Amino acid sequence: MKLVSRFEAASRSTAELHGLLAEAFNAFCAAPRSSAERYDALQSMRNIEDELATRPTVP
Repeated sequence: MKLVSRFEAASRSTAELHGLLAEAFNAFCAAPRSSAERYDALQSMRNIEDELATRPTVP
C-alpha cells in the first residue's frame, strides 16, 4: 500500500477514508515487522484518523 498523505486524505470523502483505513489496517497486519510497508501503513492510518477527527460527526 502506498502512503496516504494528509493532503490526499483531506481530498477524500468520509466513506472513502473509512475504506482506506480498513485497507491500511490490513496492509499493516500483513507486512513484516520493521519493514517500510508496515511503516507506510501505520503512517497512513494516522493520517486518515487525523483527518477523520477533524470532520463533524453525523448522528
